[in-house]
Amino acid sequence: MSAPTHASPAAATVVLLHGLGLGGWAMALLARQLRRAGFRTCNLTYPSRTLPLEEIATAWLPAHLPLAANHTEARLHFVTHSMGGIVLRAWLREEMRRHGRPPAWLGRVVMLAPPNHGSAVVDHLRGFPPFHWFTGVNGPRLGTGSDSFPLALDPWPDAIELGVIAGTRSLNPLFSAWLAGPSDGKVTVASTQLAGQRAHLTLPYSHTWLQWRGATVRAVAGFLARGDFSAPVT
Repeated sequence: MSAPTHASPAAATVVLLHGLGLGGWAMALLARQLRRAGFRTCNLTYPSRTLPLEEIATAWLPAHLPLAANHTEARLHFVTHSMGGIVLRAWLREEMRRHGRPPAWLGRVVMLAPPNHGSAVVDHLRGFPPFHWFTGVNGPRLGTGSDSFPLALDPWPDAIELGVIAGTRSLNPLFSAWLAGPSDGKVTVASTQLAGQRAHLTLPYSHTWLQWRGATVRAVAGFLARGDFSAPVT
């Protein structure tokens, strides 16, 4: 986990949440570029393989959010990759249930390649032992069946501006064959969509490398600053 870095006194803080089986290093380039754009950053590493999604969302994440979240005048934006978006949705569900509304300090959110409707890749691999070894307790819960964790989450609240970026390039032909329609090799473009989103953008990158690309960085920074993907990202 990394402590918040500092930009200008008026800068908003961006909390970054990586995907399954990764760490803060996977969001390091994006965090660095956001700091250059004038944001503070808090690039978290959470126990994505060993702690169930519910516990990450309701206990681990609240305990590790920046102290700025305790002050109503501060804003926290979030940028997530893959399962990080599901963690954030589960955390927000708990906040909504407790308080009836999103936190007043919650700013804009950008999700990169979120499996909002699960992934058929998980459905095909769930009986394969190495998949369980690598993805731990949470991997099998990201499919599209009746035990899908993403499919059990609440709708996105209209009050929070959400932008979603999906990749359209696959590096794994086998996984692509399991996915219906355009995909990044692990998640379809259709699965990234979420009712209530303000904007959706597709970029020609794979699931693993989406957050490392310059066009992605520019699109993320633009949405956090303006709430849309209107500016060119080439």
